[in-house]
Amino acid sequence: MWAGYSGTMSATVSKISAAAQLQQIDEFQRIINPGKKKMDKLLGKIPKGQESPFGDFPKDFDSPTSPRKKDQTTAIDFRSETMRLNGMSTLQKTGDYPEGKSPRSPRMPSGAMTERIGDTRFKDWRARGTGNGGRSYSTSPRKQAVAISPPVAGAYRRRTIKPSEFRRFYDRGDLPVQVHHTATQNKISWKVDIDKLDYHHYLPIFFDGLREKEDPYRFLAVEGVHNMLEKGGSKILPVVPQLIIPVKTALNTRDQEVIVTTLKVLQALVLSAELVGEALVPYYRQVLPVFNIFKNATPSTGDAIDYGQRKRQGLGELIDETLEIFETHGGEDAFINIKYMIPTYESCMLG
Repeated sequence: MWAGYSGTMSATVSKISAAAQLQQIDEFQRIINPGKKKMDKLLGKIPKGQESPFGDFPKDFDSPTSPRKKDQTTAIDFRSETMRLNGMSTLQKTGDYPEGKSPRSPRMPSGAMTERIGDTRFKDWRARGTGNGGRSYSTSPRKQAVAISPPVAGAYRRRTIKPSEFRRFYDRGDLPVQVHHTATQNKISWKVDIDKLDYHHYLPIFFDGLREKEDPYRFLAVEGVHNMLEKGGSKILPVVPQLIIPVKTALNTRDQEVIVTTLKVLQALVLSAELVGEALVPYYRQVLPVFNIFKNATPSTGDAIDYGQRKRQGLGELIDETLEIFETHGGEDAFINIKYMIPTYESCMLG
């Protein structure tokens, strides 16, 4: 009875697609880390959305998102006044005054400056031996050497993600896709048959959307790529050279979430049709440098549980798996080219 019950349950549960899985992870991250994507937008890490359904407002137009002119002028005046007062207080402490602005000058009343700067007043003189003029260098106290630390290389630092061509085409309504909302998971709805699509035109555009991190752009791009690779057949191989630049751009973002998504798409690309793995071998120099950087990105959890293994989110393990697929389907020249770019890689086919 129990076996039959489990079989019924397994038959009713549908497989979650890669794009729908990204949406679930995104919702979970929104709970444990709210405001993360908003902060990334403010820092310029990910592109912002349009200001209206019809696009951005003109620069000379007073849009609702821009501050009012009156408030903006007040803020600028307050900022300039604060900077001027800070500069005058610094000049007062050092004893250096701009020409025509000495404390004896009638242009700067002492009472007005006292109200602005505070209780500290200007000094017309200094005691003997307290100034720096005329003193020899040997009698001056030795300055402490400033220890300069080496600069940070930033190889693992996230790069700024620029808006993709997929976003531009989707906002213009040029892509034959839309989101189909269901009870369990979202799906992609194609307005035309996938077999009738021009892969030379659409497949590079969908690959360019792999670096998006917001829906519906990311969902439609990832789901559309997987659907086109499943039903592409012989149309995929001639388009491989046009896919290298979008893949390289996505990997060079150094964003681990984008890299994981791109690695899964690369595996599906190699397994989609014959000779695709061999066609990728000449482009290893453009694709594999980021693999070499994050190859050892496997955190040591100790006795803890890595919940990312269930959803294949481990970056280091996913890179090893992708390299093995490259070697298996890349022909006889695949291993030597992988070894040239990633010296720590060991063959999975040699005994």
